[in-house]
Amino acid sequence: MIIVLDSVGCGAAHDAEAYGDAGADTLGHIAGHCAAGLADRPGLRSGPLHVPHMAALGLGAAYQASTGRMLAGVPSLAQPAGQHGCAVEISQGKDTPSGHWEMAGCPVSFAWGYFREHENSFPPDLVAAIIREGQVPGILGNCHASGTAIIDEHAAEHMRSALPICYTSVDSVLQIAAHEQTFGLERLYSLCRTVRRLVDPLKIGRVIARPFTGSLEAGFVRTPNRKDFAVQPPGPTILDRAAEAGRAIATIGKIGDIFAHRNTAIEHKGISNDSHLDMAIEALRSLPAGGFAFVNLVDFDTEFGHRRDVPGYAAALEAFDRRLPEVQAVLKAADLVIITADHGNDPSFPGTDHTREHVPILAFGPGVAGRAIGKRATFADIGQSVAAHLGLAPLPVGTSWL
Repeated sequence: MIIVLDSVGCGAAHDAEAYGDAGADTLGHIAGHCAAGLADRPGLRSGPLHVPHMAALGLGAAYQASTGRMLAGVPSLAQPAGQHGCAVEISQGKDTPSGHWEMAGCPVSFAWGYFREHENSFPPDLVAAIIREGQVPGILGNCHASGTAIIDEHAAEHMRSALPICYTSVDSVLQIAAHEQTFGLERLYSLCRTVRRLVDPLKIGRVIARPFTGSLEAGFVRTPNRKDFAVQPPGPTILDRAAEAGRAIATIGKIGDIFAHRNTAIEHKGISNDSHLDMAIEALRSLPAGGFAFVNLVDFDTEFGHRRDVPGYAAALEAFDRRLPEVQAVLKAADLVIITADHGNDPSFPGTDHTREHVPILAFGPGVAGRAIGKRATFADIGQSVAAHLGLAPLPVGTSWL
């Protein structure tokens, strides 16, 4: 099982400056704020970052492998129980598909397309095609925006006019927000499928449906029915290798969306990190020998990273750590679990977008001896190690540490 703590980077990558991210450090800055008492929030959390189970697996040592520094308030044990290290991204970009595809053995060698203008972000011919082929009277937004702020700004007009709210960010993405009742959820998904086809020539990574509910009087809230329409990975992934070998596969969270539903089997999607962890634990109980599960825990990114909420992010890390013993309790003798991330999203950093960072690796299981695995040259070492563990055909990229 791979568990992706979405956006939990562990220190700026060597090329972070090229992305405007020099000095970013999601895990380090959160821990530093906690140790200094700057992440206390009454009724939520207080004090140093308390993640004893990840610390026991080697989180502090993994952070040291990335940055050469101690992780504030988190002990760095002499002999951690897990295999621990970090990984460097070789793909272009700092987005969700790049990170997930690379860890699955398929780095991105091409340059993603972006909508760089902050106002009137989408080319006029694209807007015209969306209106014509999506059969909508026009669009609202057409800018870089926070997903919650743009809904608050345009929801009333959207509900009156049926104009979808279209926006983007520094990521390779086009997002479409619409009211589930007045516009319709299936109509939103259908529009996104059309737009997915229209932006393929522009190499846009994802078209994201962002449904919401509510009213002007009561306020508006996004629902769990988000759906990502991603391009296909350009080469084989660990999911493909598992499917080719006839192995049982479980994909949990937004993994199915990220991999364009290719060999993602029966997809399980809940409403929170906790619900996805429930599904992950059930997968560990029920998958037969040789099976593979891929899990994404997105709340770190969407609820706290993009919203620049340091105390909330710290509390989410602590909540995950409290549940790690439940994962360990259901592991069978030959099981392997790898905890990692897909990019950074430093909540203390300027802006509201992802940050180009290394990612931690913690690997554990009943038969796994703790040791340092160092700084891996590519995220693809994760997928290659899974292939080696499961006895699958090797992937084209990556080196197993097993």
